[in-house]
Amino acid sequence: MRVLVTGGAGYIGSVTVRQLLKDGHEVTVLDDLSTGHRAAIEARARFVEGRVQDAVALSEALRGSEAVIHFASLSLVSESVRAPRRYFRENLSAALELLEGMERAKVRRLVFSSSAAVYGEPELELIDEDTPLRPVNPYGMSKLMVEEILAEEARANGLSAMALRYFNACGSDGVHGEDHDPETHLIPRLCAALLERGREFVIHGRDFPTADGTAVRDYVHVVDLARAHVSALAALQAPGFEALNLGTGAGASVLEVVRAAQELAGSSLELPFGPRRAGDPARLVAGNERARRRLAWRPERSGLKTILQDAYRWHQEHPQGYSDA
Repeated sequence: MRVLVTGGAGYIGSVTVRQLLKDGHEVTVLDDLSTGHRAAIEARARFVEGRVQDAVALSEALRGSEAVIHFASLSLVSESVRAPRRYFRENLSAALELLEGMERAKVRRLVFSSSAAVYGEPELELIDEDTPLRPVNPYGMSKLMVEEILAEEARANGLSAMALRYFNACGSDGVHGEDHDPETHLIPRLCAALLERGREFVIHGRDFPTADGTAVRDYVHVVDLARAHVSALAALQAPGFEALNLGTGAGASVLEVVRAAQELAGSSLELPFGPRRAGDPARLVAGNERARRRLAWRPERSGLKTILQDAYRWHQEHPQGYSDA
């Protein structure tokens, strides 16, 4: 299949591109490199530099495509709270322009990179797809609004679309790793601190109603996420819209992740505790039964030890991130 991947120079996008190529697909990457990395683009992929909102670049990227995987978006929760208009403008306009371009190019299959942020802060042991959708920040709201647009497009114009709502993406495929600026995610911040790169490491909150007082999250390996996106393409056979969770069904607390990483690295950290971040729920863990049935998907690499080993090794080999490449 000939597949366009928007945002294919980003973290999950680049790993998905590599998986698509490995499985024999032809891939075009469309990315403006505002947050992605040129060094993360696979050499075997055709690359078009530009924004999804640029009709000329989008038309060129869609040339010959049969399906699209749409990653390109703004994705920092805290930034979305400070700049809500920017998040709504960018994320919604990208989706709308993409749909316009797909209609012109007669491409009717779309996999959308969504997020657990559409659920907000449900106090549940497991979050499944029937959990009420109540996002609490503009980032999550923008993801939900795009999902709603896709559902309407499917009803009106025969689009075949799937939204994949993933929880905490992490790990590395050995070639691509997590390199954001600023870096807000736990595991890359932890790797940097253990490798003594001078970055401050703070645990946000120790008074959650959990076993050790720190927040519990569902950590899913980026390779497992990439495989799910490829499987989703094959599953898109008829017009319609559906959304699936991607997670492991099990959670780990921040302290559990820290202790496992310290054991792996053979070193320890000072563990300063800061206040909770606004809106941080105590527990976010995905029910994934629907993805298991619909995609025949299993989170095969998402054990915490494997995730940490893969992430730590990538950061060891890339002390300056992609600027080393």
